[in-house]
Amino acid sequence: MTIERVQSDSPWEESIGFARAVAAGDRVLVGGTTPFRGGVLHGEGDPYQQARAAGENALAALDRFGLGVDAVVRTRLYITHSRDVDAVSRAHKELFDEARPVCTLVVVSGFVDSRILVEIEVEAFRGSQGA
Repeated sequence: MTIERVQSDSPWEESIGFARAVAAGDRVLVGGTTPFRGGVLHGEGDPYQQARAAGENALAALDRFGLGVDAVVRTRLYITHSRDVDAVSRAHKELFDEARPVCTLVVVSGFVDSRILVEIEVEAFRGSQGA
């Protein structure tokens, strides 16, 4: 089986030593993705905007493998406040409703940057493309 990896502009990929996404056979896994782009936090203080940005960043990683939202089979949403469930859920629905993946939503105590309110993981299936 061939394993492929892609990087993004996340400031933590190099310091922690991880890839943004890894394709192994038919599975494509996108690690915890934040709303940072080009070193800039998008949607500071706004959980909806942060969820949109993080989701778009995760989908951009899938695009590097030639996959779109229709390939998404699982999402995991991590948020720092339960009060943000509705806003983050609305953004998730807008981004992933077409695919209707299984989803887990977890409230956590925080992230590496205290301004981050949302982090999203995505798993996709590429079927015979990965064979």
